[in-house]
Amino acid sequence: MYQVFLGKISTLSTDSWAEALAERVPQNVDRARWLAVRGLLSRLLAPQPLPDFVYGEQGKPALARQPSLWFNLSHSGDDLVLMLSDEGEVGCDLERIRPHDNWRALANAVFTLGEHAELERETPEAQLPAFWRIWTRKEAMVKQRGGSPWQIVSVDSTFPSSLSVSHYQFDELSLAVCTPTPFTLSDATLTRL
Repeated sequence: MYQVFLGKISTLSTDSWAEALAERVPQNVDRARWLAVRGLLSRLLAPQPLPDFVYGEQGKPALARQPSLWFNLSHSGDDLVLMLSDEGEVGCDLERIRPHDNWRALANAVFTLGEHAELERETPEAQLPAFWRIWTRKEAMVKQRGGSPWQIVSVDSTFPSSLSVSHYQFDELSLAVCTPTPFTLSDATLTRL
């Protein structure tokens, strides 16, 4: 089973689940994001207490007391996505489709030939959303395997894989998910918070 939760950090960080954790926020972290993520996980995993995390070699968090439940999260500005799975490691990436001064140079630096070909097949006005579509797929694949952001250059999101990689666009949001088994985002698997 896969579940995807999409919400706003500003809203999630002030709900009652998050407020109950306010005194536990560590110093030198983004307070609102910390509260949003932990509050949401606490609500979803209730009645258990705030989950303890363990971290992989590259820093990917996992739930310490629930080794058969995996999660991944991403944020872009005030938007946050959290994906839960009981089928294996997952990765997700969320980006607001926005102009980026050097997006073409960035694509030249990290996109593969196949990804460049996909980008070039688009009309000029569709190339910026296509850039973010490819970028989020690559990030989701790296995050699924617990890799470092620097490994994005070694991922080819157009190459056939045993993993399932899906992309969705919600207005100005580009969301990609990488799962060990096929996944389709639907009203049954997406919860807007």
